[in-house]
Amino acid sequence: LPAFDAVQSQVGWISEGALMYICRRLSVPPAEAYGVATFYALLSVTERPPRVLHVCDDVGCRGFGASELIAQLQERFGAEGEVVAGAAWKRSPCIGQCDRAPACYAQLAGTDDTVLVHTSADAATAVLGDAVSDTERVVLPQQGQEGLRLLRRVGRVDPTDLDAYRADGGYVALRHAIELGPEGVLRELADADIRGRGGAAFPASTKWEAVAKAPRRPRYLICNADESEPGTFKDRVLMEGDPFAIIESMTIAGFAVGAEQAYLYIRGEYPLATRRMRHAIDQARRRGLLGDDVMGAGFRFDIDLRRGQGAYICGEETALMNSIEGYRGEPRNKPPFPTVAGLFGQPTVINNVETLVNVPAIVTGGGRAYAAVGTRDTAGTRLFCLAGDVERPAVYEVESPTTLRDLIALAGGNVDAIRAVLLGGAAGAFVTADMLDLKLTFEDAREAGVGLGSGVIMVFGPEQDLGDATRRFALFFRDESCGQCVPSRVGTVRVAEALARS
Repeated sequence: LPAFDAVQSQVGWISEGALMYICRRLSVPPAEAYGVATFYALLSVTERPPRVLHVCDDVGCRGFGASELIAQLQERFGAEGEVVAGAAWKRSPCIGQCDRAPACYAQLAGTDDTVLVHTSADAATAVLGDAVSDTERVVLPQQGQEGLRLLRRVGRVDPTDLDAYRADGGYVALRHAIELGPEGVLRELADADIRGRGGAAFPASTKWEAVAKAPRRPRYLICNADESEPGTFKDRVLMEGDPFAIIESMTIAGFAVGAEQAYLYIRGEYPLATRRMRHAIDQARRRGLLGDDVMGAGFRFDIDLRRGQGAYICGEETALMNSIEGYRGEPRNKPPFPTVAGLFGQPTVINNVETLVNVPAIVTGGGRAYAAVGTRDTAGTRLFCLAGDVERPAVYEVESPTTLRDLIALAGGNVDAIRAVLLGGAAGAFVTADMLDLKLTFEDAREAGVGLGSGVIMVFGPEQDLGDATRRFALFFRDESCGQCVPSRVGTVRVAEALARS
């Protein structure tokens, strides 16, 4: 995948000659390599112009300016896919910029890709015409607010400066973790009882302890930063705004479970986050915070960044591991579970970004103190992605048990004019105004028969077309499901067809 990424980024597509050269150098059968290259939406094995603008047409942007933008592009630049002066545009599923709709992702061969937010037709046309744009920086309505834990540095501390991070308390947790030792860190994590924030809500300590006790080595750690659920963008905000916290958290996790090598798998449509994370990894390595002797404490730990290439299914942990290993990003059967036979068949811990960035606070403050915040099943604070019909779409950090009504009001939404709210993203559920007093905890959501998923809260006002949104979700799953079983391969197609007739 890194080889294909290099060719695609430089040339704009993967020619037969480039593919065969990669196969010879890596001793990979051409049929297998072709299968991988054709699996990912951002890779192309047919000639493509050097500038391609992916215009988000998913629910987060569709009803919030994208439809008008697409109509203007069709008028100014021609039909979707039509090549004009070395450029083309195409519709795209969610690109993780729902707080800044309408948004576009530009693949620019030979230079850095970029993201356009709050995109006007003039800005989109300029990028197609060879101008280079740069995305707006993250703005948090809660910036500077007391009580923030996960977002406290975002927008306040320079995300490119390791010294600034350390001056704000960075790497205190790692030093304390070394003093506690692996067993001490695992004990604090168990006391904290933190559940995964990626959607499954599985206890993190169970994964860590299983890998730490595994008799086989090497062991691996993976940070899943491939958030592709429509409506989700919290991991992007953390990676762009506080990358060193993610590096420190991964290092603590690797130390605790005995993993010397980690992988950070980041979605391809996050060019700024990718640059920030690469820079943070490089800086940490140069300063002895990654490598053969971390902090002079005698343990080895390093991180390799892998960039996804546009596959929603790679957010599933086993599909992600297949992708890192160089295969098509298709899920594996379970059991065996990753803690037993994960990456390269070895014991593996895999957590998402938000889960991991809770670790420093658990180590420094103690697991029991962490668990004292929130509720029994929803310890600590949580991040929610507010988008849609609200005045201040953004990531919000709240302490449980905050209600859905209060969170929407915090984002400037009119709770008296809500038609529906999407909870958990495309794989979640719509709730109506009579459920606005739902407490946003794992236990309350479970009792109500809904899921919080990855923290998506998308508000639909009276002007939004819920039928159109539902049809778009059906198309999303038709295109993005893995296709390995009949319901996934055929059922999603039939659902999309039935909704199209409705």
